Formats: sequence, C-alpha cells, structure tokens
Amino acid sequence: MKFIHLTDPHLVTPGVPLHGLDPAARLSACVSAIAARHADASFCVLTGDVADAGEPAAYAFAAEALTALPMPVHLIPGNHDARDALIGAMPGLPRDENGFVQHVFRHGDARFMLLDTLEPARGSGGDLCKRRLAWLQARLREAAASPVYLFMHHPPFDIGIPALDAIALADPAPFTRVVEDAGNVRHIFFGHAHRPISGHWRGISFSTLYGTSHQTRLDMHTPGSCQYTAEPPAYCVVLLGDDSLVIHTEHFLEDDSDIRASAPRGGQTA
Repeated sequence: MKFIHLTDPHLVTPGVPLHGLDPAARLSACVSAIAARHADASFCVLTGDVADAGEPAAYAFAAEALTALPMPVHLIPGNHDARDALIGAMPGLPRDENGFVQHVFRHGDARFMLLDTLEPARGSGGDLCKRRLAWLQARLREAAASPVYLFMHHPPFDIGIPALDAIALADPAPFTRVVEDAGNVRHIFFGHAHRPISGHWRGISFSTLYGTSHQTRLDMHTPGSCQYTAEPPAYCVVLLGDDSLVIHTEHFLEDDSDIRASAPRGGQTA
C-alpha cells in the first residue's frame, strides 16, 4: 500500500508572502506533483499547521486546493491552527465525541489514528488532555492485535533541537503509558519540526519531514525562537507492506528535466 504524508503548509491569505515565500503557491505545486506522480496512493495525511494564523481565507484556500488530490485526504490541526475556523471551512472533518479533530480509519488490517494535539493555552506547545487520551486508549484497545499507525502534530519526545523541544507535547508521560500499554503502535508520523527526522522511540519507529513552505534551521545548540530557512519543501511517499515500512522524501519543486542518467554498456548507475 502507498500513501502520502505532508505537513505544515502554514497558509496565509493567498498572495500574501510568509518568510519571503508564497505558501499557497507551494501547496498548489505540492498537490499538482502528488496528483501527477502518485495518483495511485490510497490516501494522504496532512499533520497540522494548515494555516499560519488561523485565517478563514487560508482554510478556504486549503479546502479548495486539496480537492485536486485524487485520493482521500485526512488532516489534523497544529498549534498555528484555529480549530473552529478549520472546521468552519471543512465541516466534513471527522471529530470525536468531544469535538476534537481526531479519528481512526482502517485500510486492510491496519488502523490509522489521527490525534488532535492543539491546545491554545499551551501557545506553540501541544497537549493531549484526559478526554483525548481516553479516546486514544479506547481506540487502541479496539484495535487489539491490529497494527496501528499514529499521526499527530507535536512530537511526544525531544528531537534534539532546543527551540522545538521547548514547544513539543506537554507532559508526554500519560501518552507514553497509553501507547506502551497497548503494544500495537508500529510507527508515529508527526509534523511541527519542518525537518526530515526519523528514528526509534521506546521501540516504535517515527518520522517527520519538511513542510510544504518554509523550514526550520538545524540548530542543536541555541534555545529560543526557531530560525527559518528556504530549504526545499517536500512530501513523503510511504510504502507499507505486511512486514515493512519504507518512506521516500520527494522535493516537489525540483526540476529534473535536464538530468540524464546513463550507464556504461553492461554497467549500472546509482
């Protein structure tokens, strides 16, 4: 099975620049690239920060732009989002019984669970309150032995960038207990970092990626505010097998039209 992971469009009013870039144009380019190259993907997940400041015009643009994707799109809010404005522009977004933008869907034997970590009282940091954790715990129990893949905006552990670690998921211990007790979570996909990061946490693999607009500088020493860069945006193509998970990063603005690969007779190139 193939699916797409993208994150952090940080949309503003179309035509207005953000950090010297045009987030709307970049999301449109991303959608066009996915539609052209990966129309066979089963679904797409966007892990938050759809808008940069919760502007209704930004969500209206996102709602329209994402309809160009030829596969179902699932999304969750990030710390820059305004939950009510997001729902207002996309009233069909699945929500739990408490109104949080989180849900679970199945594909084959696997369960895909999307978590809403937006908590305005935390500023840029995230949270999973008791109600959201109870929802997650119940869904993990329902999944039983089925493999589970989690999607969230905020990482639930430090990633080694002080400016981002200061605004990660607050008090991750309850989340950690719920996930470890369940024992069926195979991978965690998250956003927020604007960087390609992967590894293992408590025996669970994880990954995140570049945003579709601006990126975060890799600064592993300086606390305080994040510094942004113009590194190329990307999305990820995820290949999920019965016993494998392979993630490819694709920089959708790069033009490879002038690249020619040739191999000597009887040889190969890599």
